[in-house]
Amino acid sequence: MTPRPTRLAVRALILKDDRLLVVNAYPGGISDLCCAPGGGVNPGQSLPDNLIREIHEETGLSIQVGRPCLVNEFHDPQSGFHQVDIYFRCKLIGGEIDDLWRDPEGVVTERYWLTRSELEARRFKPDSLPAVAWQDPGAPVYDPLEPILR
Repeated sequence: MTPRPTRLAVRALILKDDRLLVVNAYPGGISDLCCAPGGGVNPGQSLPDNLIREIHEETGLSIQVGRPCLVNEFHDPQSGFHQVDIYFRCKLIGGEIDDLWRDPEGVVTERYWLTRSELEARRFKPDSLPAVAWQDPGAPVYDPLEPILR
C-alpha cells in the first residue's frame, strides 16, 4: 500500500437550543454514522472560509466561525486514508434546516439537531464529540489517531 497524502478538513460545532447539528457521515445510507458538518479544505482559502462554504453546501445554513476547539485525526489502515479534522465553535447566523436542501457533492443527505443524550444513543465520530461540544469553551482538545468506522 502506497501512503496517501493526509487530508485536511474543517468541521463546525453548532449548538442551537442545547442541540448539536450533526449530519450523516456517508452518502446513500452506506452507514448510520453521524458527525459534525464540514469537509475538505481547498488550498488558498482560510480555514474559516472553507468551513463557511462547507456548512452552506451541506446544510444551507450561514455561520460565524469562532475559536478552534478540537483537533481529531483518523485513518483507515486498509486504504491508507488519513484525515485531520479541525473543529471550530460556530454560531448560526442564518437559515433553517430544509429537507429539500441538496448537498452539491451528494454526501450529506441527513441533518439532525440532537440533544447530548440523543447523540449518545447513536453511532458518531469522533468519540470525543459530545464532551467537546457541550464543554465550556477553553483550550483546544487533541483527540489522538483512531481507526475510521464504517
